[in-house]
Amino acid sequence: MKRSKKIKIGLVLIAVPGYSETFFRNKIQGLQAQGVEVVLFVNHFKQGMDRLGCKVVCGPNFSKGAFKTVITSLWILLKALFVTPGKTFRYYQLEGKDGVSFKARIKHLIRHHFLLTESVDWLHFGFGMLAIDREHVAGAIGAKMAVSFRGADLYLSPLKHPGCYDRLFTKQVKYHVLSASMQETLAGYGISKEVVRVIPPAIDVTFFDNTHEEEALPGLHFLTVARLHWKKGLEYTLEALALIKDQGLDFHYHIIGEGDQYERLVFAVHQLGLQDCVSFTGKLSPKAVKAHLAQTTVYLQYSIQEGFCNAVLEAQAMGALCMVSDAEGLPENVMHGHTGWVVPKRQPHLLAQQLQKVLGLSDPEKTVIRNNAVSRVRSHFNIEDQEQAFFKFYNEAESDY
Repeated sequence: MKRSKKIKIGLVLIAVPGYSETFFRNKIQGLQAQGVEVVLFVNHFKQGMDRLGCKVVCGPNFSKGAFKTVITSLWILLKALFVTPGKTFRYYQLEGKDGVSFKARIKHLIRHHFLLTESVDWLHFGFGMLAIDREHVAGAIGAKMAVSFRGADLYLSPLKHPGCYDRLFTKQVKYHVLSASMQETLAGYGISKEVVRVIPPAIDVTFFDNTHEEEALPGLHFLTVARLHWKKGLEYTLEALALIKDQGLDFHYHIIGEGDQYERLVFAVHQLGLQDCVSFTGKLSPKAVKAHLAQTTVYLQYSIQEGFCNAVLEAQAMGALCMVSDAEGLPENVMHGHTGWVVPKRQPHLLAQQLQKVLGLSDPEKTVIRNNAVSRVRSHFNIEDQEQAFFKFYNEAESDY
């Protein structure tokens, strides 16, 4: 697909995406491969970071003390008045029309002026919370505005910050979400489905494939790849495994990931008597994760909240039997009874029961599920399809949404 005019996308993130942040890296590289120019706007940038072939515009650093903050703020105001006067004035006016106070307008201008320094066709905020207090930047620079919601920013942020999206939801925005469930959630806020596009995550199916030839390890091996965070439901998973251990089942459960709930989870393992059955491996490379998946009997993702989850796609692509909760996008990730199993969240006894049923299936029955999962991931969640979906996202005529 070709176009006559080269599109320039401004992508707003917290930082330049690291090696493990495959969603953003794949998206950027895919757009570039189709001739789209990408500019990254980030809050933080460290020397030595991979720029992904993009221009990187970094926000101001206000963490160097009060005096330097004052000097930095004055310098930004001078640039706003003499380098970008037109965009600055439009931004100031648009904020005023929304009833933003003079003091807040000046503060927003100082903090967000770096976003006014480039001219782009689209200004796309990679997470919903990154658009807060920046709702008028796109209008000020003459760009269309897009916002992605990925899970926690749609389901948890409004609970921690009531009304945080009230202004955003009144603006002309095109939204990207990971699942139809998230599209329905936005509809509950009064957002028309016509301006919401569902583009699920994608994985490298040439890397995560089920053609491995490693000899399977003896015994039962369960696996979860996740941040050690409360929303991943790991305590409920451990409770379910304690139940099946009490029934005499021998297994080993590997948890790959790191996070601030490590001590809490280690204590839960001790209280549940699972010390000999559970291993915390910490964060591993994609190659090491793939090696674990190749030896996995059942992959478990019993999350409390989950936008979609790439790790589940990777597990399915590797032919692991997958069992997930019914949190948000997971029932769209795994088709119950066809590519895996979906269990109501927060009910470890149901997870234990379903796990026992799955382990009791015949080998031919398990093979059917594995093959269904591999085929669906390769057909519906590959990087090439995602690239085309985002290309269309930015190139649809306004009348199409």
